[in-house]
Amino acid sequence: MQGEGFDYNKAGVNIEAGDALVHRIKTMVGQNFRPGVMMDIGGFAGFFKPDWQRYREPVLAAAADGVGTKLKIAVMMNKHDTVGIDLVAMCVNDLLVQGADPLFFLDYLAVGKLDVDHAAEIISGIAAGCRLAGCALLGGETAEMPGFYPPGEYDLAGFAVGIAEKESIITGKDIMPGDVVIGLASNGLHSNGYSLVRKVFFEHLSLDPMALYSPLQCSLGEELLKPTAVYVPLVLPLLQQYPLRGLAHITGGGLELNLLRILPPGTRAVLRKRSWDLPAIFKLLQEKGNIQEREMYRTFNMGIGMTMIVPSGTADEVLHYFKEKGRLAWSIGYIEKDKGTDTSVEITV
Repeated sequence: MQGEGFDYNKAGVNIEAGDALVHRIKTMVGQNFRPGVMMDIGGFAGFFKPDWQRYREPVLAAAADGVGTKLKIAVMMNKHDTVGIDLVAMCVNDLLVQGADPLFFLDYLAVGKLDVDHAAEIISGIAAGCRLAGCALLGGETAEMPGFYPPGEYDLAGFAVGIAEKESIITGKDIMPGDVVIGLASNGLHSNGYSLVRKVFFEHLSLDPMALYSPLQCSLGEELLKPTAVYVPLVLPLLQQYPLRGLAHITGGGLELNLLRILPPGTRAVLRKRSWDLPAIFKLLQEKGNIQEREMYRTFNMGIGMTMIVPSGTADEVLHYFKEKGRLAWSIGYIEKDKGTDTSVEITV
């Protein structure tokens, strides 16, 4: 039986809405200009010409990441302008700890049904994150996939490319016993562990995200949506001033597993957990969820968003630098020799 014909719009994909979004975000993207960008958004690909003359032997670095189930909190709160900062931060911080300067960023937004206002709000956060990181928002993709995502929900992925001098790439190979571990304060939970967070707060306890819970200074939802810190403008200048032997972005796996990624054979990191301030959200989460302390330290950043390992004679100068910048940083531990070729991280009182 012949009936009414189908088209893409009836299948659930609104091409006009996608085009309207591109026009809406062009101004945002234009505000993230960095020398090297060669064309406006809207083409089939973005072009970027690095200043090769600044480097003796330039090497490109790339990173990809997402925001995870923190997006569920954004949907719950109907607040979408900060998760884009998380997306950028998760990628550019990974470049930074290897010694790379982020050049440009690409995003991927997938939705079930495109809401232009919500999408523009999300991308405004991505643009803000790029401004913080000093990188260009070179382009991206918005995919409307009806039937794939529940109404109002979406997913985000990000891709960043940076540049480094080959001889200045930071791998951790120069870390040695006697070095000091400096920790930079996180902005709360950042973007890891939210499946456990949601299980405790909203599935097990059915807490109200709009309510204020002691000892938080804002609503629970606002606390959980605090964006991941973008450390690029703070740490990148240090790479030119001080011998930073190793850096670790503290994401999933916490301090222990992320520090293990950079320790050379035969070394161990000893961290003093009382040497830095523990944000209230971690205390609340551990108490409400009856979570073992070891599980907390292996899942969350516990107040330290990035670590850097420096020679002992440099530690005071680096800490003074952060103090002058008005950023919280602490000497949280040291490196010592480990048995054989093993590596380990010990978190002590």
